[in-house]
This record gives sequence, structure tokens and C-alpha cells, in this order.
Amino acid sequence: MTTITASDRAQARTVRPARRPSRFRWGRAAVYAFLSLLVVVYVGPLLWALSSSFKDRSDIFAFPPRLVPDPATLDNYATLLQTQPFWRWMLMSTGVAVISTVATVFLCSMAGFGFAKYEFRGKNVLFDVMFSSLAIPFAVIVVPLFILVAKLGLANPFFALIVPWVAPAFGIFMMRQYTEQSVPDEILDAARIDGCSEFRIFVSVVLPLLRPAIGALGVWSFLNSYNNLLWPLVIVAEPDFYTVPLGLQALFGAEGRQYDLVMAGSILAAVPALIVFFALRKQLVSGLTSGAVKG
Repeated sequence: MTTITASDRAQARTVRPARRPSRFRWGRAAVYAFLSLLVVVYVGPLLWALSSSFKDRSDIFAFPPRLVPDPATLDNYATLLQTQPFWRWMLMSTGVAVISTVATVFLCSMAGFGFAKYEFRGKNVLFDVMFSSLAIPFAVIVVPLFILVAKLGLANPFFALIVPWVAPAFGIFMMRQYTEQSVPDEILDAARIDGCSEFRIFVSVVLPLLRPAIGALGVWSFLNSYNNLLWPLVIVAEPDFYTVPLGLQALFGAEGRQYDLVMAGSILAAVPALIVFFALRKQLVSGLTSGAVKG
């Protein structure tokens, strides 16, 4: 049996943990400085928009700039809601985003399930063509897409804002990858033995297993549709069908650039997006990080 002497105890008390090299401390400081810069870059414009929404138009570009409005006023919000059909814009944007999100989640989940678990002729070629479309900028296809929508008789703004985006390549790719990792073939075989149809297997077995990915795709689809400006700018000509981004863009018109109203409208328009994000943030994080923890 080993005994510990008094000299051993004294020596143990004098031992100090090795100090980390200064290079390590400087590296950590550089990382924190970079992250702080990112916070300023991303949060700064939001804080400036929030501050400007409570300022008079002449104070927005005052020099030196002031982040805290003095005095603060709610006139911008009152003027916006009294002179512009903002709530109609909000209803249009939210309705289009919700319908588009539901259709996108369902169709992308179904397509991803097909690519992941079925074998058919031309599967790899079709997937490669679909995936390669992610490399094509939207500005390149906006005119052909507009002509196609018009030829198909979908020129009604409400349908034109939804139909072209219900099966994006990114969503199909994401659901295909998650389905391959999270849906075992044994479960599907057991469901077929029990007499389930393929559609029932998809609805009752596959969709519940895809919940994290569905949450992530739902958040992405909602925000992408809700914030879209270029496509509504091309397809919508009637003010009755304006979405929020299109309505705020119209404030830069004959009456000048109404930055005060645009700032107030931007803050109000961010509320639905923030609600969706915070309601589904756990599913979003789980869906985006699942590939890193599954083999």
C-alpha cells in the first residue's frame, strides 16, 4: 500500500497547472473579435431600422447620427397605417407564405422520400439535373419563368406567387438526405407486410420521422416566400395583390423616398417572420444539425 508523506503533500500544493501559451489566448481573442464583428454587421441594421422608425424623416440622416431617437414618435406607424393598405399587404404576404410553405413541405418530403427509398430508371440523372439547377441564378430564369406561367394560364397573381415555388430543388435535396439517414428500410418493409399502401406509409410512417427536417424546411420556405421581392415585382401589377416587400418598395415613388414609413413598415413586417422563427427554432436547429450527428 502506497503511503503519502508530508513532503508529497507539500509538493502537490506547489504544483500549478501549466499556463496556456500566449498564441492560444491571442487566437481565442481573434475569434471573439470576429464573432463580435458579425454581430454588429447583422444586428446593426436591425437596430438602426428600429431606431429610425421612431424618428422624423429629417432626423434619419442627421449628422452625427443618433441611435436613440430624440424625441421618439409614433407618427410614422400612424401615418403608414392610415395612408397605406399595410394590413392588406401583410395578409397577402402571410397567406402566400403559409400556403407555399405547406405545399413545399409536403411535395419536397414526398419527392425526397422517392429519391431516397425507391429505384427507378433515370433516377440519378433526374436528381443530378434537379440538383444542378441550384447553380442557376434566379435572374437568369425570371423571364422564361414568367412566359411559362403566362402560357399555363397561371397569370393570376395569387397562383403565380405560389405555384412556381412549391417544389424547390434545395427542399428536395434536403429531405432526400434526411430521409436516407432517418428512415430505416426495415420500418418500411414492416409497414408493407402489414398491408399499408405506399401513400399511407409516407403519411403515417415517414412524415413523423421527418419532423426535424420538416421544421427546418418550413422555416426556410416561409421566410423565403415572405421576403421575396423580385418575383412579385415581375408578376404583380395590381395594387390589390401587393405583398409587404412590394408595398414597401412602392413607397419609393412619386412622393419621394419615404424612409420613415419604410422603416416603420419593415419593423411591423418582421413580426410574423420572428414568430415563425421562434416557434420552430428547435426544429430548425435539429434539422440543420442532424447530418453532423448521424452516421
